[in-house]
Amino acid sequence: MSATAARIGPQLTNSLALDRRPSRRGKTSATIRAVMTPPDKLGAKPTGHNAPNPGVAERAILRTGSRMPLLGLGTWKIPKEQTPALVETAIRKGWRHLDCACDYGNEREVGVGIRAALTEDPTISRDDLWVTSKLWNTYHRQEHVRDACLRTLDDLGLEYLDLYLVHFPISLKFVPFETRYPPEWVHDPDASDPADRVMVHDPVPIAETWRAMEQLVDEGLVKNIGVCNFNVSLLTDLLAAARVKPAVLQIESHPYLSQKHLVDYARSKQVHVTAFSPLGSAGYVEMGWTKPTEGAINEACVKAAAAAHGATPGQVLLRWALQRGTSAIPKTTKAGRLDENIDVFGWTLGADEMSAIDALNRNERYNDPAEFCVGMGGPVPIYD
Repeated sequence: MSATAARIGPQLTNSLALDRRPSRRGKTSATIRAVMTPPDKLGAKPTGHNAPNPGVAERAILRTGSRMPLLGLGTWKIPKEQTPALVETAIRKGWRHLDCACDYGNEREVGVGIRAALTEDPTISRDDLWVTSKLWNTYHRQEHVRDACLRTLDDLGLEYLDLYLVHFPISLKFVPFETRYPPEWVHDPDASDPADRVMVHDPVPIAETWRAMEQLVDEGLVKNIGVCNFNVSLLTDLLAAARVKPAVLQIESHPYLSQKHLVDYARSKQVHVTAFSPLGSAGYVEMGWTKPTEGAINEACVKAAAAAHGATPGQVLLRWALQRGTSAIPKTTKAGRLDENIDVFGWTLGADEMSAIDALNRNERYNDPAEFCVGMGGPVPIYD
C-alpha cells in the first residue's frame, strides 16, 4: 500500500517529477509529484497501466503555494456511527484529503477518525493531511464567520483548516449553536405550524462574508479560502473585491454536467476547480432524486473504456475528472471502494475516450437548490 495519498490535478508548470512505484494491480506505474502536464497535453497514447507518462500529479499547487491532494474522500451522508472507522481506514489506505462541512453533521466523528489514524501510525502527521470544511448559510454575517470556523475546528480537533469554503451563495437567518447545530436549511424545523418550517433568508453581501474569511487566513486559522456552487458572475464579482483571492471553486461536475466554460474561466483566474459528485447520479439514488439505471456510469463509452483499461466504470469517471484538470471528491461508505477509488493512477484515457465522455454533457444537475428547496420555502435558483 502506498504511504502517499493518490492525488492529481492541473498545475501552472509543465515540469515533471516521476516516482515509479508498484500499483495495486501489480504493474509499474509512474506517479507524478506536485507538477503535471497541462490539460491540453493530456490523453496522448500509449494508454494503459504501463503508460510512461500518466500526465497527472498527486497534488496541485494552489495560487497560495499550498499543495492540495486532488483525490479526496467526501464525507457527505456518511452516518455518524460509520464515520470514525471509515476515516481511519481511509487514511491508513493512503487517502490524505478529507472533505468535510458543518452541514454534514459528522465533523466530530471525522475528528475521532483522524486522531485514531495518527495514533495508530506515528509516521503520519497532521501536516500530511489536507482537511477542507465549509461555512454554512446561517453564518454569513461577519460577526458569525469566526465562531463558525472555531466550532468546526473544535469538532475536528484541529488547530487549522487547510481550506475553508463558503458552502453556498445563499445567506439564511442566524441560528445560535445552542439552539441547533448543524442548523440545516429550515430555520425552525420544530415549528408547530408546518407552514413555518421554512428557510428564512437574511441577505448578506458576499463581500462582507469574504472579509471575515480573509481574517481567518490572517489569524492562521485557515490556510486557504474558496467557494462552492458559485457561477461565473459571482466568482468574477468576488475576485474583483477580494484581498485574499479564492484558491478553490468546488462545484458539481461529472460527464452529464461538465461545466466546461465555468471550469475554463476559473482556471484562467488561477482558481482551482474541485468536482463534487464526480460519479454523477450514484450519490443521489438513495435520496430518490434519480434512479440506479440512470447516470454516466452506465454509458457505453464509459463501459468500453473500463474494459479497455481493466478498470471499473467508476474509475473511468474519476480518471476523466482528473485528466480534464479538476480534482475530485468521491464518497463511499465501503472500505473496498476506498481501494477502487484511489487506484486511478498509472494509466491514461486516450484522446478519443476523453472526447467520447466529454460528449455526454447534457447540463444535468442533481444537487440544485432550485429543486430541493421548493418544499422549504424556496426555490433558490442560484444557477439561473
